[in-house]
Amino acid sequence: MSTWAERFPELFAPGYWEWGELDVRYTVEEPPDELISNVHVICRTAGGIIACTNDLGWRFLPGGTREPGETIEQLVRRELLEEAGARLTGPLTWLGAHRADHRRPAPYRPHLPHPVSYWANYVADVVIEHEPTNPEDGEQITEVLVLPPGKAAEYLDGQPEEVGSIVRLAQALQLV
Repeated sequence: MSTWAERFPELFAPGYWEWGELDVRYTVEEPPDELISNVHVICRTAGGIIACTNDLGWRFLPGGTREPGETIEQLVRRELLEEAGARLTGPLTWLGAHRADHRRPAPYRPHLPHPVSYWANYVADVVIEHEPTNPEDGEQITEVLVLPPGKAAEYLDGQPEEVGSIVRLAQALQLV
């Protein structure tokens, strides 16, 4: 049996995210909660999974950065409303995370873990209830799509963070 890294070499290969000055590597091992700085969710709905687009043309899974004192579930609930107008209807299932080793001398925000943090991925059931709330200080979401998993992976291909491959990993694990 092959390992996940052998099946998804582009996802598990060491990388560098220039925009954040981060050396990254994907893992399926769950880190300590206090090291998770960001979360993105593969949102299962009746018609497929949710993919978002913002006003800069980026395509991504709903999610974002943790606020001070926020639990993972609180972070997910807030970001789902902001970016997809969605409500969590079931538990969060761990998928994996990018371990981020920061090259910057200080964290992006003072409350975030540094010099190592994790950008976590979960899978969860949701319902879309309304348009994204699009707070002024956040990303401006221009489109929320519900796509079959394979089409969502294709739609998300070519984006930073290997998002399409993350969806394919969830498919391989039979989570979507």
